[in-house]
Amino acid sequence: MKLKHVLFVALAVLGWTAQAQEVDKAAVQTQVTAAEKAKKDLAEVDTGDKAWKFSGSVGLNAAATGLVNWAAGGNNNVNAVAYTHLRLLYHKNNIAWDSNLDLEYGLSWIDQEFDQFQKSNDKISFATKFGWEFQKNWYLTVLGAFNTQFAPGLNYNGSADADPVVSKFMAPGYVDLSVGIDWKTSVNGADFSLYLSPVAGRLTTVVVANSMNEHFANKAEYQAAGLYQLSAAEEAAYGATGLEYVLKDKYAVWHYDTDANGVVTRNYEKNVRAELGLNVKGAIDYTYKDFKLQTTLGLYTPYAWDKTKVFKEKATGDMYADLGTGKVFPEAQFDYLGYRDNNRRFGNFDVDWTVNLSYQFLKCLQVTLSTDLRYYNGVKIDKKHSDGTVTAAERVQFKGMIGLGVGYSF
Repeated sequence: MKLKHVLFVALAVLGWTAQAQEVDKAAVQTQVTAAEKAKKDLAEVDTGDKAWKFSGSVGLNAAATGLVNWAAGGNNNVNAVAYTHLRLLYHKNNIAWDSNLDLEYGLSWIDQEFDQFQKSNDKISFATKFGWEFQKNWYLTVLGAFNTQFAPGLNYNGSADADPVVSKFMAPGYVDLSVGIDWKTSVNGADFSLYLSPVAGRLTTVVVANSMNEHFANKAEYQAAGLYQLSAAEEAAYGATGLEYVLKDKYAVWHYDTDANGVVTRNYEKNVRAELGLNVKGAIDYTYKDFKLQTTLGLYTPYAWDKTKVFKEKATGDMYADLGTGKVFPEAQFDYLGYRDNNRRFGNFDVDWTVNLSYQFLKCLQVTLSTDLRYYNGVKIDKKHSDGTVTAAERVQFKGMIGLGVGYSF
């Protein structure tokens, strides 16, 4: 090969190599630009960690029992309970807002002569907490809560006698408003919170409209039973009428008036008992596949320190306060009623504990278990003894429900 041919081939190879290098540089630059754009787009992708989270369960449980010539006895019955347990949580940056709504209503039909339809469940419970995170998992929080029921509750006696009304919407009603510190954390799908408030206000209400008072006072069956019939003198003295007086007495929405001689009377004029106290509230919300657990425990005690004792004279029913004047109250003549603040003193805790369990299967069927445990100071529950006597005292209240029905958890 001639020298000029060799030089031509060499120059051609060098030119192609330089051109290839320029092409490779352009391709690399294009890839770098694309990678940087992809990185920026990835940073903006929604990973599913939403600021708002909505969860809960809704459903209807029903059960029926049919008996034909059943030697062990019993009655045909149908039970149905509708329920809703919802939770809405907002958490972004240093702000957390947690709200819970629990609704239940149940009705039973029993094949019997009297009281065939009876209410089995009734609950309205709403709570909301708004907090600012000042340190990891610790929040300065404002809490508000409201608890009452939908319909009047009756003390069913299974006879032709009138069934006394023992509760209704806003009688009682409980409204809480407090400021405190809330600790929150999440572990393996479970949300935990513990709230402590040294500045907690509680309002206990008994609200009965005049029309409802008149309705029950004028019903023949209640007149025959002698219920809700107060004289004009009693109404003037108590500041309440009929059903209103009975419910205020049951839920301790009254206060003592004491004169200079220590004579004590009850004043029922107000519809609200207001208190300031200490509030502790814990909650767990856990979901694992089709299983859901929601539970809350609330404790409240008022800052009340009145240690003045109240006694009731057995012969006359008159009440007296021990004002330290030397007056003697022998046990044979007087019954001790407790402290003048109706035993609502610091250290005596009101307890509210609820548990809701649900398991979802076959997409639309659900097994549920719910329990409510309560203990309120000042709320007296009657207990009938074997000798026929009835005593009233603070007692643990418990309600449980287990059911299989149509439901949905989310």
